[in-house]
Amino acid sequence: MCIFQSVLRSLFHQVYCDMETDGGGWTVFQRRVDDSVDFYRNWADYEEGFGDLKGNYWLGLANIHRLTPTDDSSLRIELGDFEGNKRFAKYSQFQVLDANIQYALIAQGYSGDATDSFSGHSLMKFSTKDRDNDKHSDPNFSCAADTKGAWWYNACFSSNLNALYYNNPTSAPDWHGINWYSWKGKKYSLKFTEMKFRRN
Repeated sequence: MCIFQSVLRSLFHQVYCDMETDGGGWTVFQRRVDDSVDFYRNWADYEEGFGDLKGNYWLGLANIHRLTPTDDSSLRIELGDFEGNKRFAKYSQFQVLDANIQYALIAQGYSGDATDSFSGHSLMKFSTKDRDNDKHSDPNFSCAADTKGAWWYNACFSSNLNALYYNNPTSAPDWHGINWYSWKGKKYSLKFTEMKFRRN
């Protein structure tokens, strides 16, 4: 475990650190392993964080921002399907900006074997079911509400890792579930995801 001071509560806050993958030093800020934790939550929950450090987990937008104050961090995303296959995507430039611009994302410089389904979300603001910041052409349409997720939606997405968890990977409607389009397409919901960053 690693410890840092939380932004919202001014308390010391534990985070999960991966000291093995690709040289270690990664701070984990998102993980999906099963359907035991609801990720279809409001803005306040996503800002503060929720879940279990060793299981389903979201660190919190305010905390992610504090830990990535500049764009000199790398992002690594681990993906797993129900057949035991694994992929990863890595981005050499990663930052989450502050609350004044709705925790907008910077993610550039892709490498890996998952094929890129995330850099298209770069410069997008974060959206939840109660705060719609997406770029959809219909101002009355909410990507978060439609897919029951929360993400840096464009109009709408090529990845959606905070969406509903499906134990049957092909039971989700098209463009629903935990999706990484460039690897599994729009009809497949992933079994496992983990997002983590480290300083370059």
